[in-house]
Amino acid sequence: MDDVYNLEVISPNRHGGIILHISSLPSKYGIGTFGKSAYEFADFLKKAGIKYWQVLPLGPTSYGDSPYQSFSSFAGNPYFIDLEMLQEDGYLKEEELDLDFGDDPRHVDYHKIYTHRFQVLKKAFHRYREKNPGDIEARGPYIEEYAAYMTIKKTQDNKAWNLWEDSLKDPHSEEVKKQLDIHQEEYQFHLFCQKIFFEQYFKLKEYVNGQGIQIIGDLPIYVAEDSADLWAHQEDFLMEKNHPSVVGGCPPDGFSEDGQLWGNPIYNWNRLKEKDYEFFHERMLCNLDLFDILRIDHFRGLESYWEIPYGSKTAATGHWVKGPGVDLFRRFEEKYGKANIIAEDLGYITEEVIEFREATGFFGMKVMQFAFNPEGESDYLPHNCTRNWVMYTGTHDNETLKSWVEKAPKKEVEFAKKYLKISQEEGMVWGIIRGAWSSVCDIAIAQIQDFLEIGDEGRMNAPSTLGNWTFRVKREELTDELAEKIHDLNKLYGRIR
Repeated sequence: MDDVYNLEVISPNRHGGIILHISSLPSKYGIGTFGKSAYEFADFLKKAGIKYWQVLPLGPTSYGDSPYQSFSSFAGNPYFIDLEMLQEDGYLKEEELDLDFGDDPRHVDYHKIYTHRFQVLKKAFHRYREKNPGDIEARGPYIEEYAAYMTIKKTQDNKAWNLWEDSLKDPHSEEVKKQLDIHQEEYQFHLFCQKIFFEQYFKLKEYVNGQGIQIIGDLPIYVAEDSADLWAHQEDFLMEKNHPSVVGGCPPDGFSEDGQLWGNPIYNWNRLKEKDYEFFHERMLCNLDLFDILRIDHFRGLESYWEIPYGSKTAATGHWVKGPGVDLFRRFEEKYGKANIIAEDLGYITEEVIEFREATGFFGMKVMQFAFNPEGESDYLPHNCTRNWVMYTGTHDNETLKSWVEKAPKKEVEFAKKYLKISQEEGMVWGIIRGAWSSVCDIAIAQIQDFLEIGDEGRMNAPSTLGNWTFRVKREELTDELAEKIHDLNKLYGRIR
């Protein structure tokens, strides 16, 4: 009998990806933007044969600068507006950009960004108004809520809404309408920033998609307490007077004896179900408009979530509560069609969570750094994986691979070396990347920090600490040689189609 090759067993969906948040792009203005460097990075990805560019949430950030604690689930971060594009459009002058935004090419100085960025954007806003008199059209009611929230917030010393004067805590009150009339210019300024943000972003996305690259975005499961989302939609959350009655987090585990106390308000799922999950679905729709694929953070919290009484000092006082489960996504699909979703199903996983993800059909996640405990068979090891997974070397919450190799238990590093047959010439970092790329998982993704073999200074986030989200890549690091090396990896393991 002649040899027969069944080409159907070869997945057409094998591709590689790189994590690099917008804030981490090179820029002479202190933080990455939707400007020239973003287009250059898209060119780099194309040369490297990369299909997916993964970013973090793009919302405006609050205290701590975390993209997972945003003033709005629907608005964009004004920090990402490119100032040189505003200059080209005639809204800024070159000398107005000569401010101290921070000169460290490796780290963002958020204090300097906060101090100076809005000064410049205000100048652009005033020139825009001179050329375009009249009200600025908002990109939907949620952007109007955000602009109103930020306007009132400024009159209240930038405090969270539940610390405002009582007459302002109700977004529909006459006093809120009065204050918005008084401070109409501030309100229009926030609408202007959102208008420019989305114009610049979608122009970039069109270019990225035109290069054959898709953008993977990120949706935090919860909203922030200090947010337009909670202020304007209090009825959709479990509330007591003017604050949440319970908040989210993670239970104590081997990594933290107190667990993780996030402090985010928890949805009133019973009420949301009665409203066909409108608010959560709107959050999904907004992000699916921005991104080609959407990663849902803390996906397991939609099956069961850790509920902690408001005011608790640690997460240890919490307990498990059932979430909406498959019904949330079944109803979404009935109304809007199938969504391209990656379920961040890491952490404490039960049989119910596994069944939940399998019922949705979404991609799950594997992380190479969690695979190499030689004392037990890990389902993160490549030989235990199947196609419908995304294999990460590490996520934004992990150490970089270089740091992991330096700090992990010696037995785990040695097991990884033996398992992946890593030679001294290849080195541990690229050996682990190769292991991810060689896996049967349809998608393999690594942080740019791992491809650059950067250590501790490249860590994006250490959970439950401050001073994160500052990493920046240097322009000179994104070389043609690196792109060619990544391209060869993609070609070797069939991740170029």
